[in-house]
Amino acid sequence: MKQTNLSIFIPHVGCTHMCSFCDQKSITGERSAPTAEQVRALIEEQAAHLSERGMIAEIAFFGGSFTAIPRGYMLELLDTAKVAVEEFPCYTGIRCSTRPDCVDEEVADILKRYGVTAVELGAQSMNEEVLLANDRGHTAEDIRRAAALIKQSGIELGLQMMTGLYKDTPERCLETADEFIKLSPKTVRIYPTVILKNTRLGELFSRGEYKSFGFDETVELCAKLLRKFEKNGIRVIRLGLHASPEVEREMLGGVYHPALREIVESRIFLRDMLSRLAKLEKGYHLIYTDPRNISKAVGQKKCNIKALAELGYEIDILPLNGEYLLIK
Repeated sequence: MKQTNLSIFIPHVGCTHMCSFCDQKSITGERSAPTAEQVRALIEEQAAHLSERGMIAEIAFFGGSFTAIPRGYMLELLDTAKVAVEEFPCYTGIRCSTRPDCVDEEVADILKRYGVTAVELGAQSMNEEVLLANDRGHTAEDIRRAAALIKQSGIELGLQMMTGLYKDTPERCLETADEFIKLSPKTVRIYPTVILKNTRLGELFSRGEYKSFGFDETVELCAKLLRKFEKNGIRVIRLGLHASPEVEREMLGGVYHPALREIVESRIFLRDMLSRLAKLEKGYHLIYTDPRNISKAVGQKKCNIKALAELGYEIDILPLNGEYLLIK
């Protein structure tokens, strides 16, 4: 069965800090937090759709700092989700995202008691200067401590990072990835910074005091990050913000593309093709790959084929089941 998330956004209601990049209304498109009754209605409605399509899902509370919301409200939502997991076979668990400094032993015990299966920490960076410059309100040590508590509770750990923040560098992003790997998360999300109106980053950007990474620089960086995580057995379950008219309307700069992951994976494929072609004579070659990889190998608007042609390699790409990359 295909696994997905039933995402329920709890926007901004639990956040204890206004981070430099944050405008949750633009990111989530939500204006108010749902009641437990509304969550129950959504869960029931979606259960039928999931069952019809033969899918399973985790009930996922995203959009804010779930473990920092008023305790009574959090318990209402957890109880609603727990009952649904017990009642509907299509729901396999409960997932939430939160801040690293909003997880302690008491919180970890509550999450475990209600059957939470995964917690994603919005870490963003492991560099102290970057965390401070972006008003995160927590340290790298807070991330390490929260990650340890989650894992000790038997809950799956997920980590979220951002690239291109104020005072960030590609080298610092790669160092953050290395620090993440030491924490052994099951999953990672990578979010290149999108500069939004009505944020501190937006003000810094408008005054010319801050410039995020460029698009091509971000693609190159994310290609390195994706490969680094995958080599260490860590799944990258999201790369880039979801497509959103709110974000498109409110963004001032940064990197946003609805197909960013495919562009990044295509760049990785180009690097792999170049590595192997460099050992062969320039000229015409046939490249075989699994049908699922064809679009990545070709690249958007045939950019990979064009890039190789400029280097003297004329290629055709053909499907071959089960093959990653075979060149003749």
